[in-house]
Amino acid sequence: MADISPHLVVSDPEQALNWYSSVFGAAELSRIPLPDGTPFAIEFSIGDTHLHLAGEYPDMGIVSPATLGGTYLALQVETDDVDATFERAIAAGAKIFHPLDDVFYGERTGQFIDPFGHRWGVRKQIRDVPADEIARAIARMFGG
Repeated sequence: MADISPHLVVSDPEQALNWYSSVFGAAELSRIPLPDGTPFAIEFSIGDTHLHLAGEYPDMGIVSPATLGGTYLALQVETDDVDATFERAIAAGAKIFHPLDDVFYGERTGQFIDPFGHRWGVRKQIRDVPADEIARAIARMFGG
């Protein structure tokens, strides 16, 4: 068995950690400082998930989604209060990617792009939906 621990590259790790703390309640676990004291890497958690932050080092090919012009990857956060989390993110400078909605597969969900270029989804299961109902809804969406 293996665990996955996302490694996020951002323009300013300290600023990003502060943002993730204010929006998701992230907690710093450890950091590796550069000689000047700025963080080389920061390990933090959101709930039970450990993540890592690092700054950009373009000469080493380490750049953020903002530098690349975007990302397809979305990190999904399950939360008891989707609306409050989404609104905190937008108030803190995130851009709406998918507005909050109650969707056909039984979740309240939405997505936003954080100020560092990473896409986040927030979700909460609001009802159980049978697999055949989900399959019919997807077929309608894709013309089936």
